[in-house]
Amino acid sequence: MNEICSRIDSVRMRLHAAACTAGREPQDITLVAASKTFPAAAIRTARACGQRIFGENYVDELVDKTAALADLDIEWHFIGHLQSNKTRKVAELADWVHGIDRAGIADRLDRQRPATLPPLQVCLQINISGEVSKSGVEPDQALALARHVEALPRLRLRGLMALPAPSDDPAVQRAAFARVRALRESLNAEGFALDTLSMGMSGDLEAAVAEGATLVRVGTAIFGVRKPRLPSP
Repeated sequence: MNEICSRIDSVRMRLHAAACTAGREPQDITLVAASKTFPAAAIRTARACGQRIFGENYVDELVDKTAALADLDIEWHFIGHLQSNKTRKVAELADWVHGIDRAGIADRLDRQRPATLPPLQVCLQINISGEVSKSGVEPDQALALARHVEALPRLRLRGLMALPAPSDDPAVQRAAFARVRALRESLNAEGFALDTLSMGMSGDLEAAVAEGATLVRVGTAIFGVRKPRLPSP
């Protein structure tokens, strides 16, 4: 078995164990293999190992990899920060967008989503730790943004995504993820039907699963340490 397959199996075992510990069904948690900076060949290997869902952070990589892997059945998630001038390709190529953080981005994706494709599945990105350096809508502004996105016909609002401040303390990790879960519950109390929590990565997936994560984005534990990305020309 090659190294990528072995790592995928290890991550799936971690997810299974975390789900059982939390009293959850393992099948309710979906692994998104975060493949940014890794070549299409690595994704092709992971797909041969049974991994179907991949997350990309950079639009140029999404464009190149979807073209190179067009012969494979892959569900593409865009999980990075999205700039206004790069929304068209994401609207055309992605199945999911995890990082909606403002109305303008949602509007552009809605206008640019081809009518021949099903609605784009989207999550609101929440700045749950209040970090100035991170994107995301503030929790107290999430309701207004959710109402705006819910009204757009080419988007389907599914839930929330968060990247809490890094911590090695499982209790701190869980507290941040619990705030995201509570925010989803408060939005659902306002009439939404959000079923998705995109949260948790290689170092904190157990805490995320314990607090209700349904999409877990794992890169390093599958593909290894990322190489520095070269600046765009």
